[in-house]
Amino acid sequence: MKKRDNLSIEEKTQTKYTLSEQIARERASYLMIAPYFILFFFFTILPVGMSMLLSLTHFNMLEPPTFIGWDNFLKLFLEDDIFIIALKNTLIMAVITGPVSYFLCLMFAWIINEFNGKLRAFLTLIFYAPSICGQAYLIWKIILSGDRYGYLNSFLLKLGIIDAPILWFNTENYVMPLLVVVQLWLSLGTGFLTFIAGLQTIDKSLYEAAAMDGVKNRWQELWYVTLPSMKPQLLFGAVMQITSSFTIADVSIQLAGNPSTNYAGATVVTHLLDYGSVRYDMGYASAIAVVLFFLMVGTNKLVQKLLRRVG
Repeated sequence: MKKRDNLSIEEKTQTKYTLSEQIARERASYLMIAPYFILFFFFTILPVGMSMLLSLTHFNMLEPPTFIGWDNFLKLFLEDDIFIIALKNTLIMAVITGPVSYFLCLMFAWIINEFNGKLRAFLTLIFYAPSICGQAYLIWKIILSGDRYGYLNSFLLKLGIIDAPILWFNTENYVMPLLVVVQLWLSLGTGFLTFIAGLQTIDKSLYEAAAMDGVKNRWQELWYVTLPSMKPQLLFGAVMQITSSFTIADVSIQLAGNPSTNYAGATVVTHLLDYGSVRYDMGYASAIAVVLFFLMVGTNKLVQKLLRRVG
């Protein structure tokens, strides 16, 4: 009882320390995290805060910002038809590519993890390479070229399925499905490597214990042992896949152009780049960025909550 009383007294006294006193007591820890915190503050927190402030102004980079309140947001949702199209396209691509790419990352990581040594490393490199290759779009430009020399057109012409080459990215109905396919091909990135690393840290004795408890096949092992054991990696992978699915821009710009045909390939980020990098309307571009920020944060919180319940 005395020990418990002493512990409780110590805990109570610790809570009475001021922030400066706590920093002084744990100065070694604070010094260790200081470099990361400084970079995180200046390159993440500060830009987000500045963007929120600029979203309430008219700022063309030539004149000082002028406070206009919620006018940018009212214009965004009530007058900007292109933004509504871009938002719809972004949500469609996020709903399709986010869950599908997440599932593909997990399945491919699970399969590749069954191999050993150099073969596993080689397969990991093969699947991961498209996501880091800067010239990956050139492959799809050749495949989906609008003339008869494009691989897909040539193949379809030889089979007699089409009579003339199709201008894939100049035809509105084909733009979004093709962008989804290419994005899925590029989606085996950081989340995929995270799952590979998570699978290799699972204690093998858990599988032996599960077999003794009645687990009979690999699918049951996956559900009852593997997934619960790599919960942190699953949460991190979900954040990465959702973030990448909401920030799709390069694939649309490189393949469909900006603007694309009837804005069929427009996304929130391409719309943001249009106002920020071409028109230099930084106040309006900041409003678009703020909407995207809260959309991503809200979706991440929802997905993490769902994954915690499942786990």
